[in-house]
Amino acid sequence: MKGIKTITRRGFVRFLLAFFACLFTFPPVAVRAGVKKAKYVFLFIGDGMAFPQRMAAQNYKGQKLLMNKLPAQGMTTTYAANRFITGSAAAVTAIACGHKTNIGMIGITPDGKVIKSIAELAKEDGKKIGIITSTSLDHATPAGFYAHVPDRDMYYDIEIQLANSGFDFFGGGGFKDPTNKRHNSRHYIGNALDYMRSRGYRIINSKEAFERLHKGDDKVIVINPRLQPGDSLPYRIDQTPADITLAQLTKKAIELLDNPKGFFIMVEGGKIDWACHANDAVTSIKDTLALDQAIKVAYDFYKKHPDETLIVVTADHETGGLSLGFAGTKYASYFGVLHLQDMSYQRFTNDIVKPLKKKGYVTFDDVKPLITRHFGLKFEGDPTDPLVLKPFEIAELKIAFEDSMKNARGKHDPYKYLLYGGYEPLTVTITHILDHHAGLGWTSYKHTGVPVPTSAVGLYSSLFEGYYDNTDIAKKLMKAMGFAPVVHYAGMISYSLAN
Repeated sequence: MKGIKTITRRGFVRFLLAFFACLFTFPPVAVRAGVKKAKYVFLFIGDGMAFPQRMAAQNYKGQKLLMNKLPAQGMTTTYAANRFITGSAAAVTAIACGHKTNIGMIGITPDGKVIKSIAELAKEDGKKIGIITSTSLDHATPAGFYAHVPDRDMYYDIEIQLANSGFDFFGGGGFKDPTNKRHNSRHYIGNALDYMRSRGYRIINSKEAFERLHKGDDKVIVINPRLQPGDSLPYRIDQTPADITLAQLTKKAIELLDNPKGFFIMVEGGKIDWACHANDAVTSIKDTLALDQAIKVAYDFYKKHPDETLIVVTADHETGGLSLGFAGTKYASYFGVLHLQDMSYQRFTNDIVKPLKKKGYVTFDDVKPLITRHFGLKFEGDPTDPLVLKPFEIAELKIAFEDSMKNARGKHDPYKYLLYGGYEPLTVTITHILDHHAGLGWTSYKHTGVPVPTSAVGLYSSLFEGYYDNTDIAKKLMKAMGFAPVVHYAGMISYSLAN
């Protein structure tokens, strides 16, 4: 009898395992018939945008950000499979696919198994898909929704996978390696842009052609006509009316993608992260506000479809260790001084500092008026004026100016790296001092491991309240859209890590 009981117990356990295996391997359809699904889903990702970035932008603006007004508010952990402080590739894989992976990997597990993103599941379910970013379209975060590669720098392979995704709308920056100049592709098949066209995509790079797009236009790739380094949109602070904003891209995506089966749209404010890497608070703030304006476009759509729409706003990680408080101002904050900065660190470096270097002999006195003109800092005046520089700050600027003229960025000098982080010494010293005068500080030129806020409104938004991991975002989205809230493997496909 003892043997019979043991066999029965084992058989029951096997039955349960088989039952749950079947339950979680069905195609991505509604978990239960009749359960209402989110028809329209927006996912906004502020790259590098944690609590400090949100609050800095809110205080700069002088009123509450829309993302901070959304009724569901949560807190999300961000660590990667192999490192406490994550990177964008590992983080987006968690957010899009629901599985932790190693630094640099996109859309695959640490052992190479391919996993489907929420966007791919939505596409299979008949929804139209839009991917929007202020970075290049083959950058880590957008790629996390359509690509599966062991190294985020495999831009050519990512571009080919974009063409094969069948997604309906891409908008933002350009492409970093369409001709495989990096020579890291495993399957080079010719110019990636030509391949995109052969797969039915129309590539647009003028604002006029963008504005002429109308409902019925499908498989469109929109590239802003003017790109900054990294094949990205210009920072919001540097944009002109000729540029296409995140809000405009979001509005156009809604126009083109709205259909009876609904859509999934991911919008990334990708250069919030880049500005924070460079410790430029104002540029980061302006890009955070640009993302909030895109959220407003989605929110206006939600108000027309409140019972069918879900909007989620999150981040992949924090960048820069931004501090809302600086020892030099004690408890005081002067956000007003930030309004005098009129260009990004990138533009100041490219348009001001680099030409000065080419001139040959330039003195510190030559650059002082430029610092005042573009950042508002004053070299003399009432010492109680929060814009007037202190003697030690002028000395710091002079040293940084000299290092810039000598190209001493500190990439290979540990001491100078702590000062400049590999950025242009004069530029980063100016932004540090201006931010200090506002009552802001920085602790890093890299990512940090703090949790990030996640906010939501609409159908199933309450799922996003509380404290949870970034892998849970994908599973909560899956549940809201009617898919089994588990990791969805792409059949028996795996990505070989041997080569």
